[in-house]
Amino acid sequence: MTIVEVFADVWCPFAHVGIQRWLARRNQAGRDDVRLRVYAWPLERVNNENLSADHVRDEIQDLRQQVDIGGLFAGFSPARFPTTTIPALLLTDRAYEVSEECGELVALELRDLLWERGQDISQPELLTAVAADHDIGLPARWEFGDAAERDWARGKARGVEGSPHFFAGEIDVFCPSLRIERVGSHLSIEDTEARFDELCDVSFAV
Repeated sequence: MTIVEVFADVWCPFAHVGIQRWLARRNQAGRDDVRLRVYAWPLERVNNENLSADHVRDEIQDLRQQVDIGGLFAGFSPARFPTTTIPALLLTDRAYEVSEECGELVALELRDLLWERGQDISQPELLTAVAADHDIGLPARWEFGDAAERDWARGKARGVEGSPHFFAGEIDVFCPSLRIERVGSHLSIEDTEARFDELCDVSFAV
C-alpha cells in the first residue's frame, strides 16, 4: 500500500477542494491501493482564532466564481458551521489507529458531513454516531492535545505552510491545485494544473 500524506483542517474549504480533486484523480487512475493519510493542521491553534461561518462563506463564493469546483459545498450551512474542529481531528486520528482505510473513510465522511450535508461536526452526538458506524472507540478526551498537538508539531517540523499541504514521495507542496492571493476584501484564485499534475504523477506512479 502506498500512502500519500496531507496536513489539513476539516473546515478549510481549500483543503476540501484539493482532497476531492486528488480523490478524483485516484479514481481515474484506478489506484485503490493508494491511501490518503490526513494529519491534523488545527487552524484554530495555528491562527489563534476560530474560523467564522461568514468568512468561510465568502471564501466559498470566491471559489465558485473563479474556478471550476463542480458541485462542491452543495450543503454548506453557515447556521450549522462548527465552533471547533478539534474533536473531529481527534476522531480522525483514532480511526487511523484502527487502519489506514478506516482513517481515510472517517476523514472523508466528516468533510462530507460538513460541506455537503450541512452538519455541525463539533457536536458530540454526531461524532459518537460516526464512531459507532465505523466500529471505532472514542478519543479519551475531546479537547486540544495529544494527537492534534502531535500532528501540528510534526507538520511544523516538516515545513508545512498551511492547509492543505501534501507529501508524496519527494514532492511536498502547499495547496497544489490552487493559487490563492488576497486582493482587498476578496481572494484571487487560479487553478495550478502543473503543480497538481506533478503531485498526482508521483502519487500514482506504477
